[in-house]
Amino acid sequence: MSFYDEVGGHDVFRRLVDAFYREVAADDILGPMYPEEDLGPAAERLLLFLEQYWGGPTTYGETRGHPRLRMRHMPFHVNPEARDRWLRAMRIAVDEAQLSPLHEATLWDYLQRAAHAMVNTFEPTGAGPKTEPRGGTNLPLHPGA
Repeated sequence: MSFYDEVGGHDVFRRLVDAFYREVAADDILGPMYPEEDLGPAAERLLLFLEQYWGGPTTYGETRGHPRLRMRHMPFHVNPEARDRWLRAMRIAVDEAQLSPLHEATLWDYLQRAAHAMVNTFEPTGAGPKTEPRGGTNLPLHPGA
């Protein structure tokens, strides 16, 4: 039996994603990353991804291909503050899902690792898409190089 089935399948993941995006919509850092009309499609993409990742239907891969999470998040300003806000919203959603302690720990471990992997800048939070620092990103590999 898959993790997806063990926790209750589609209904549990739908509640998780709905609670998460409720928090995203109310967050002053995360909310602006999603145009209002895009919350529904973004929620559906996250739902399909999580379901597939945890052993449910493979609809995400069939419709969108390989997840390529880091690449798909590159256009967004994901700094440590945005990551922490994302984790706060997801923590609320995970708590509301009321999973068994083992399932909750397994899911939370994955979500924390994924959130840390999505950080793509350490620039302070600002409105709009991520921008490259002036002068590009060709930093020397060694001091004095």
